[in-house]
Amino acid sequence: MDENKIIEVAHLKYEYPQASRLALNDLSVSINAGEWVAIIGHNGSGKSTFAKSLNGLLDLQSGSITIDGLPLSIETVWDIRRKIGMVFQNPDNQFVGATVEDDVAFGLENQGIERTEMQRRVQDAVDRVGMTQFMTREPSRLSGGQKQRVALAGIIAQQPEILILDEATSMLDPKGRQEVLETIHTLKQETNMTVLSITHDIDEAASADRIVMLDKGQVIDQGTPAEIFAYGQRLLDLGLDVPYPEKLKAALTKLGVPMPADYFTTERMVDHLWTLHSKM
Repeated sequence: MDENKIIEVAHLKYEYPQASRLALNDLSVSINAGEWVAIIGHNGSGKSTFAKSLNGLLDLQSGSITIDGLPLSIETVWDIRRKIGMVFQNPDNQFVGATVEDDVAFGLENQGIERTEMQRRVQDAVDRVGMTQFMTREPSRLSGGQKQRVALAGIIAQQPEILILDEATSMLDPKGRQEVLETIHTLKQETNMTVLSITHDIDEAASADRIVMLDKGQVIDQGTPAEIFAYGQRLLDLGLDVPYPEKLKAALTKLGVPMPADYFTTERMVDHLWTLHSKM
């Protein structure tokens, strides 16, 4: 294994019972340590199936998965799960504690972490996600955004090398989504954690180092956000969204307004339109 590759997946195949086609169809991809990779694709493209395969939640028909040098197997699955933290779409499915503090501590208790160290990690994780004042609250009485931050705190406390976000921001309002993503960005900068984001949210994908596109259980393309979003119409044909500046660029191009072919962020679009306006 390349020492810089923390995740290596080769020729994965998986078919759900009574399914008409493979959910994963010869899927191969590798992810570097410290990289943020967004996995995008329409519903049924294999995104969540791929995420669940990485820590042994699925019994694959064929293929191999290597996590930080460890081939996934019955013998290694628990060692690998200690390296991976997963935050799911619905945080209610992850809560087991009677209070926020108890819930964040649960995973550490299972790992047998010494009490003083456990208390330090819980406090640090809750502080990071801005939930300190809710330590004694019942998770079920929190808002959706607060619940997701608590779920994230429970994973942060375990200090995994890899964080997998499986549509983790999809149930949040824009403000809650931004807060969660900012927390993860800060954590990644401080720890060089590897982040794998399974998402429909185009802004979340745009913040990644690399985007991997799935369709029919296969990797059909990958590249930087600028490279992928520049495809424009191709993404729309696959049932995916594109950032608003790209939609605006396509509309202006149809009207005969000169627009560069490369990817535009909002800031670049504003600068370009301002430049055009000043020349008129």
